[in-house]
Amino acid sequence: MYLNSFPMTERELKVRTRKFTVDVLNFVDQLPNRRSANIIANQLGRSASSVAANYRAACRSRSHAEFVARIGIVEEEADESTFWLDILPDTMNATKEKIIRYIHYFRLE
Repeated sequence: MYLNSFPMTERELKVRTRKFTVDVLNFVDQLPNRRSANIIANQLGRSASSVAANYRAACRSRSHAEFVARIGIVEEEADESTFWLDILPDTMNATKEKIIRYIHYFRLE
């Protein structure tokens, strides 16, 4: 698979998406115990874990069309994860410095 012209094997991307999920789930456990943080943590946890789960499902696709559809879901969930990470500083639940490492999972430059 090629992302931004950087070659990455199926296995490498499985490892990367799994690590992203684990890191984000550990991160959301550290968010403050506030209503807004809990809402964001729930949504972020779900979308982040969906990235890895749906990528694994895409790797088991039975056809090219099924693969493309599942990869589309991976992309949507990654974008949703980025959205929730982006609004954390605006809600004063985390600093930009704390979220930047998670956003970099999707930038391969």
